[in-house]
Amino acid sequence: MKNLKLLSLSIASLALSFMVSCGNAPKEDSSETTVEVVEEVPVEAPNTVVDIAVGSPDHTTLVAAVSAAGLVETLSGTGPFTVFAPTNAAFAALSEGTVDTLLKPESKDQLTGVLTYHVVAGNVMAADLSDGQIVKTLNGQDLKVSIKEGKVMINGANVIAADLVGSNGVVHVVDSVILPK
Repeated sequence: MKNLKLLSLSIASLALSFMVSCGNAPKEDSSETTVEVVEEVPVEAPNTVVDIAVGSPDHTTLVAAVSAAGLVETLSGTGPFTVFAPTNAAFAALSEGTVDTLLKPESKDQLTGVLTYHVVAGNVMAADLSDGQIVKTLNGQDLKVSIKEGKVMINGANVIAADLVGSNGVVHVVDSVILPK
């Protein structure tokens, strides 16, 4: 009987040891790990003031003039620039033959003077302009701002679209070519 008790006690000890060891066993992690693959999408560079003009069907003459004057690289630079951009209709309103003459290689200096008269250094938003304000252009001459009944004019040219923001400045569309003195 002593042997039976000893045998029972041994079996109970063994069972208890087995149960304790199973209870302390490391638990398996049943959670799944998912890996999300993110595809890199190239970020497009924001439009420069030149890109804004190139993207406008109303500014093909201006784009041709900027190219003929060799100003594309300059106006695509860091800036910032404020461009008063005449429309095709504004160029068409000039005296007959004026645009053709300005686009000739021998007129490059004159064309550059006209175009840089439409550009101001810095970001000048419409809200920054005030009646009677004078702004200096890249060609060294001044433009005069007039504001009447909420309408903005630059040397008499009406601003017909304002605050077209690019990565290196802002474009304001005007209805006239502004000629330097």
